[in-house]
Amino acid sequence: MDSNRASGDAITISALQHQFADQIALRGLNCSIRRGIITGIVGPDGAGKTTLMRLMAGLLKATSGTIQVEGLSPINDASALRPQLGYMPQKFGLYEDLTVQENLNLYADLRDVTGAARQQSFQQLLAFTDLARFTDRPAGKLSGGMKQKLGLACTLLGSPRVLLLDEPSVGVDPISRRELWKMVGELAQQGMTVVWSTSYLDEAELCGEVLLMNEGKLEYQGTPGALIERMRGRSVQLRGIAGNRRHVLQQALRAPEVIDGVLQGQALRLVLKEAAVYPPINVLNAGEHAHFIEVTPRLEDAFIDILGGGPGGDSVLAAHMPEARLDPAVDPDAVIEAHQLTRRFGDFIATDHVDFRVKRGEIFGLLGPNGAGKSTTFKMMCGLLRPTSGWAKVMGIDLKQSASQARRQLGYMAQKFALYGNLSVQQNLYFFSGIYGLRNQAQRNMVDDMVRVFNLQPYLNTPAGSLPLGFKQRLALSCAIMHQPPLLFLDEPTSGVDPITRREFWTHINGLVDKGVTVMVTTHFMDEAEYCDRIGLIYRGRTIAAGTPDQLKQLATLPDETEITMEDAFIRLVERDDAQRRSSNVDH
Repeated sequence: MDSNRASGDAITISALQHQFADQIALRGLNCSIRRGIITGIVGPDGAGKTTLMRLMAGLLKATSGTIQVEGLSPINDASALRPQLGYMPQKFGLYEDLTVQENLNLYADLRDVTGAARQQSFQQLLAFTDLARFTDRPAGKLSGGMKQKLGLACTLLGSPRVLLLDEPSVGVDPISRRELWKMVGELAQQGMTVVWSTSYLDEAELCGEVLLMNEGKLEYQGTPGALIERMRGRSVQLRGIAGNRRHVLQQALRAPEVIDGVLQGQALRLVLKEAAVYPPINVLNAGEHAHFIEVTPRLEDAFIDILGGGPGGDSVLAAHMPEARLDPAVDPDAVIEAHQLTRRFGDFIATDHVDFRVKRGEIFGLLGPNGAGKSTTFKMMCGLLRPTSGWAKVMGIDLKQSASQARRQLGYMAQKFALYGNLSVQQNLYFFSGIYGLRNQAQRNMVDDMVRVFNLQPYLNTPAGSLPLGFKQRLALSCAIMHQPPLLFLDEPTSGVDPITRREFWTHINGLVDKGVTVMVTTHFMDEAEYCDRIGLIYRGRTIAAGTPDQLKQLATLPDETEITMEDAFIRLVERDDAQRRSSNVDH
């Protein structure tokens, strides 16, 4: 028995360094990864998580240092290691025009799974992932969660001993994330080595161990609980706030006693620099009834602390933008409006008689599981898709009648990176500013401003498709707001980015809202939903709940509970609707 097997370590990493041209991606990593647990790799954008995954999978050769996976070198012993290793990259290579079964057939061929073992594997994996009902469905028509389950099934063909999952839950709703986590947890309990990189810190809390990385260095290895315990007494809520909670958050983030803060319904959740050392409430302008209470720390608090604190609460972008002005003829209480909005695709109803109104300077969130109808509703509100019936208006303009006129009033940031990946950052900025009608000196000034605001100077000549994810999001936002629109439509704007980048993004959004910009957003990050003034929860094409974040949580809170998370509320409201639907079907 080799030393790795005896010690219970499946992967050992010694003095590992990797360099791309003049950029050092990994700096002298020393760590080990145990069998039978899920080890989470967490860190901000550019920390080296994906590079480490690719080195473990044998897709890159390290500049120096060693990796041993089950006692084998991923490079020198590649043929012996390959059957023992399953690797699911961020963009897993499903063939979208092939069915679920055809994708499984293809990957079984690639992994040389044949005969009786092949059919047995298919049967087990289809049952495990609950995809047996969908074997004839093209992969491209699966929801985001189902695609990830199919990717996992393909990765598990051949029964690997080590499973490498690079951000498997990006773009997946909370229900599908929990299902995916449960499946992978069962594999770990059976003795499989699982390495799961993630930008969801609540997900990382569930791991047996975490590796926290930053700028290519290992900042922490150990259990999430031990790291969380360090933050005891430093995680607090500010409750009883009077006035504008965004303004109070901005003041709190300026206070030297605070290193991080987010909105949480009508309260603020703050991380203190030192335990029990609070900022003066009168400085925060939070009102006479505002008060602090200590709350249970989270892994995200410790993550932000290790990285030196959050990005602060002041937006350079918002400082640069003028006040958003409305035409006097536009009703400020109905800047965005949907009435009985319906969209059919053949017999399938994607959006079913949806109603809502959004006020000027409000953030309105559309939440819902993958495939619920959010993106279809969103596209109709942007004039990208015509409703089958009902109507949608922005700034009083009917999108069915004057879609192009309406689109000039809004900025749109798509769910998937929609810029031109083969054009440089600078070329994208000039192209999109030109589309929005900017010319000559005004165009040059705006491009220069966006480069400065979003720190894009080092990437001006980089193809947009090669940017780190956080900078892709910055570029996409800059291209969406160059014409200084009074409306901003954001479809999953922060999918896959780390908490610090998300905070920076929402600082900009909060700042724009202060300038009167109206925002409509979809998100799978339930803590982000707390930033919304109101939420519409969409499921099976219908609105099943609507209200403030706190109102939605109250709807789902059980009698013996004092407080639940937004994620708990989301899942319970969807499950309640399913139960009501089943009961209605039985009654009929």
